[in-house]
Amino acid sequence: MRAFTTNDLNKQVGEVTNAATKSPVLITRHRKPRFVMMSYEHFERITTAADPRRVYGAGETPDDIAALFEVALERLATGEGYDDEA
Repeated sequence: MRAFTTNDLNKQVGEVTNAATKSPVLITRHRKPRFVMMSYEHFERITTAADPRRVYGAGETPDDIAALFEVALERLATGEGYDDEA
């Protein structure tokens, strides 16, 4: 991640914002990380992405995730794909 100081941001706003359009940039103050600047598109992508740790209540589970559980439950019920000798 490219880093700029708050001074750089004030003096070279074009360069900093141009870098932020390509990937997030770190803004430091007094040599300590303080801010991250990124394009709005990148921000939307990371804030709207599904959280893999999400917990679903009964009836809320998306169909694609429910299908994964159905396959696993069927394998458990039939003993398919598991080593009984372990």
